[in-house]
Amino acid sequence: MDPLRGQGGAALVTALMLTMLALVIAMALLYSVTMGTRVSASHKRYRSALAAAQGGVELFGGELLPLLFEPMMTRQKLKSAFPLIDLQLPQYECLQEKLTMPTASWSRCSEAQLTADPGDSPDVTFRLGSDGLLEQGFLVKAKIIDTVPGNSDKNSAIDYLDNGASVAGQDEAIRPEHLAGVYNISMQGVREGGNSREKADLSVLYAY
Repeated sequence: MDPLRGQGGAALVTALMLTMLALVIAMALLYSVTMGTRVSASHKRYRSALAAAQGGVELFGGELLPLLFEPMMTRQKLKSAFPLIDLQLPQYECLQEKLTMPTASWSRCSEAQLTADPGDSPDVTFRLGSDGLLEQGFLVKAKIIDTVPGNSDKNSAIDYLDNGASVAGQDEAIRPEHLAGVYNISMQGVREGGNSREKADLSVLYAY
């Protein structure tokens, strides 16, 4: 038999090709499973950070801001009212300006405090979920980035929304229209421990 026309190695070549094909398919499946796990874990981390940011919005808007508007409130009083969340107000004077003055009149705030990034010199920070139930909690950061003051009297607690007299009433007093102050607040929830991937940012409009 002519050795140039022999087919003795065809089976070996075919087996190698099939092995390579099976290896490629196995690697593709492994890559797909790995990427799916990573994407799922990323979504879970984001949902956790988003839940922390949303909880921060509820706490900041429902509990902290009403106390900040009280005329006799101080930084120490506010911190002592929330001892379990490690409340921090690093620039209280700037925060007071943001609560009472329009954005263009803020003079006690640094450039970092005027940016829209809540992670850069926030006005208020506190911790959620770090009471021992979780290995690491979330640090929530809040920053007021824009203020349009209204005519609410924060010093005397006057309610400009008092009901006036009816059409047949005798009350001739002129009651001014109440214009609520509007605050644009940037909020961030980030996992403690330096993993900056686990964070979520929210933008909130708050009217008082």
